[in-house]
Amino acid sequence: MFLSAIIFGLLGSFHCVGMCGPIAFMLPIDRQNKTKGFFQILSYHLGRLFTYSLIGLLFGFLGKGFYFFGFQQQISIIIGFLMILFILFPRIFKKINFSKNISGLIFKVKNALGKELKKKRNDTFFTIGFLNGFLPCGLVYMAVFAALATTNAFSGSLYMFLFGLGTIPLMTSVVYLGNFTKGTFRKKIQKAIPIVVVFIGFLFILRGLGLGIPYISPAPVLDLVSNNTVCH
Repeated sequence: MFLSAIIFGLLGSFHCVGMCGPIAFMLPIDRQNKTKGFFQILSYHLGRLFTYSLIGLLFGFLGKGFYFFGFQQQISIIIGFLMILFILFPRIFKKINFSKNISGLIFKVKNALGKELKKKRNDTFFTIGFLNGFLPCGLVYMAVFAALATTNAFSGSLYMFLFGLGTIPLMTSVVYLGNFTKGTFRKKIQKAIPIVVVFIGFLFILRGLGLGIPYISPAPVLDLVSNNTVCH
């Protein structure tokens, strides 16, 4: 399950380049001092990871509630179906404009980002990364769905952390090289992303079905308890 978070991040970073690449390229890093520039970029990524982890913590906590009341497997199946529907019928989700519903907050985040990009304080890069993590993104939504399917707040936070970790290599390259992912290679990756999302969606459905397949579809907790209970 956590492997899917890294895969999401690695492949999703090609999508992130189009959405957040301009922000990464505009970072006011010190290009003369490579060591200082490295730590500035690291600070930016830590800010993003902190935001993703915070979001994962929240949704993982909600997932724990579902687990506590015995709905965890149903939630895993529902989330798996949502992932697949998101890819097969994107028009349905376009009508539900998540960004529009919180447009006021998004506007404030973008406004704050614009101000921070003009600064060069020590905490600027972490703040930019922190704010960047709140910008709307379809793949982040998918990762959040997955975090919701975890069993506790820590697992949800870890899932989102690993997702963010997967985006670092390409996003770092953008800082130094700009948007170099144009052309045939990027198109191939963009085509692969929907396939991976559908595959992960199926994995979540299998996980929820509780078929007793180790690491993929473990047996329901209640079944395990009842099978191991011996009456004397």
